Order: sequence, then structure tokens, then C-alpha cells
Amino acid sequence: MPDFQIRHTAVSPGNNLSLRRVIRAYLRNPLIISPNKNLKLHKTPHIMAVTMAEITKLRHLTSAGLMDCKKALAETDGDIDAAVEILRKKGQAVAAKREDRVAAEGCVLSKNEGNSQTDFVAKNAGFVELTQKLLDLAVANRCKSLDELKAVVVDGRTVADLVVEEGGKTGEKTELGAYEYVEAPSTTSYNHLGNKLATIAGFNLEGVDFQVGRDVAMQVASMNPIAVDRDSVDQSVIDNELNVAIEKTKEEQVKKAVEAALKKAGINPNLVDSEAHIESNIAKGWLTAEEADKARAIAKETAEAKAANLPEQMIQNIAQGRLNKFFKESCLMEQEFIKDGNLTIGKYLEESMKGLAVVTFKRVNLNED
Repeated sequence: MPDFQIRHTAVSPGNNLSLRRVIRAYLRNPLIISPNKNLKLHKTPHIMAVTMAEITKLRHLTSAGLMDCKKALAETDGDIDAAVEILRKKGQAVAAKREDRVAAEGCVLSKNEGNSQTDFVAKNAGFVELTQKLLDLAVANRCKSLDELKAVVVDGRTVADLVVEEGGKTGEKTELGAYEYVEAPSTTSYNHLGNKLATIAGFNLEGVDFQVGRDVAMQVASMNPIAVDRDSVDQSVIDNELNVAIEKTKEEQVKKAVEAALKKAGINPNLVDSEAHIESNIAKGWLTAEEADKARAIAKETAEAKAANLPEQMIQNIAQGRLNKFFKESCLMEQEFIKDGNLTIGKYLEESMKGLAVVTFKRVNLNED
């Protein structure tokens, strides 16, 4: 027999149903007995047993609340992937992650030949020693790729073998996750607090002031640019950004025309900006069904007419403005300097040394940006 759930342990004489009738009714149809005055009966919903391990796993994947995770798992009969989708649709998966994505532990290193700057996050002495050795080997052998570094032989063993051996000592999975190489007349590195993020910047001139170089490396860490300048941005990225800008501009122009037409007809655009709002406002009495139908007709007719007659040159001009904004936010030399909003990185470097510019940079982050 299914579990018998009674919210109150006693049935008062004043209720319309006697305890015997309640039990008989329950045996015919499983019920939960509510604690309200009239002892209303409700069917018991089927709830699948959910383990704490499953809830914990879902919380790790989505960062959603404990009860939200429990409800989602119950609703999907324990299907983790389906539960993730439910939480995303409800807006509760604030930081959704792939199941195989975990917070990385280890260290990020950066080193300039002849001027070493090394930081560690791991506390295991053997791990720290190995990491320092790998850094020195990489610079000494001028390794330009991760594969080249792994193939370096030291004491009769490859770097790849040394890393595997270290994992055997600690019992933890140990691997070289990323390796970046920069070659330029001047280079500067920066390791962020916590040692989970490191950057290297290369410059076109020798003798770059240490603090200037460090400021640029910090800029890379903080603002995460995608390229040195707009000429370095991949054409596919530019094309995509321009297309997005064009579509967004068109949508805005159509929306403005629809709002103007609705206002002219005496209808508040905010009451009819979506079907959900229309239905809600009708239910609240703020909008009649006739007004809603009229608003729909006006919006449809105006949107179609405007979309068919958008001024192409104006759309292109606005879209180009948006693309320029993208470049200023995403290209290092055009970014606003984090220490002085009146300067771009390009202007800051020019003021420091005539003709100075960044030619390359690398950024490695063990955590998710």
C-alpha cells in the first residue's frame, strides 16, 4: 500500500468526514489530507525518490538552488540532462556548465627569458618542483608548442612521462593543459592573484619600461581582448558581428515604427508588446479583446510595411557604428585603458615610447571567463 500522508495527526469532530470515512476514501484513491478547516482532499502526485548525490551533481552543473534541483530531477525521473534543460528554461541555471567541466587546479606560469617571473598555486612540493623544471626546460629549449615541450627529454625521460609519473605520486590527474609561446623584441608577463590566470604581451620595440609592459599584460588579463587590433580579427568574426548588427538595427527600426503606429491609434505599446502581456492585460481589465485584436493588426501591417521599405544606407551606417564599437571593446590597441579611461592602450603606449605597439599576446585561464 502506498505511503499514507496526513498533515495533521488528529481529525477533529467538527469536520464533515469521520476518520473512518477518510481512511476508506484513501484506500480507494491515495490522498493527502490537507490541514485546512474543511479537510479538503487532494490526490497525491507521483514523486520519484531522488538521491542527494543526484541533487549535488545537478547543483554542480547548474548552480541552481537545492529545492529547484530536487524538483527538476523528480519531474524528469532522474534524467540529469533533461533536468538541466528544465532549469535553464526557468532561468535558474545561473552558471550552467558541461558535466565534464570542473574548476581547474594547478598553476599558470609565465617566464621571460632572462627575467623570470613564476608563481604557483599548488602546495605540493613535488608538483611545484616539476612545474618549475618544465618552465625552465621550455625556455631553454625554446619550445614553440605543447607537443614540443612534451617531447623534450630530461634524465632519460620525456616531459610527458614526467607529468604522468607526478600524477601517480599524487593520485590526482595531472596534465599539461596549455602552453603558449611568444617571441618579440620585448615581452612582459603577468600572473594574476590566485595564479589561475596568466598573460604574456609582446612588443615591437626593445627597452619597454617594465611597468608599461606590465600594465598592458594586466589589461589583457582584465579585458580579455580577442585580437591586437581590428586588422588581426578573423574575417569570419567580423562578418558575423556585422550581420548581427544589421539584423539588430532592422529590428529596432521596425519596432520604432510599430510603437509610433500604436500610439497614433491611442494604444499603449507597453500593453501589447508580447502575446503574454496582451493576455495578462486583458485578464487584468487593462485591455479589451477588441483593443488587443486592433493592436495585433496594426503591429502586423506596420511591421511588414516597414521591413519592406527600410533605407539600406541608414541600416549599413548604424551597423558599421555597432561594428566599430565591437572593435573598441574587443581589440587590445583600441580598448580603453583600465587605469585611465581617457586613453586607449594604443595612445598609452605611444605616450610611453614613440612608435611602441603590441604585436602579440597570449592569455591562459584555468577558470571559465
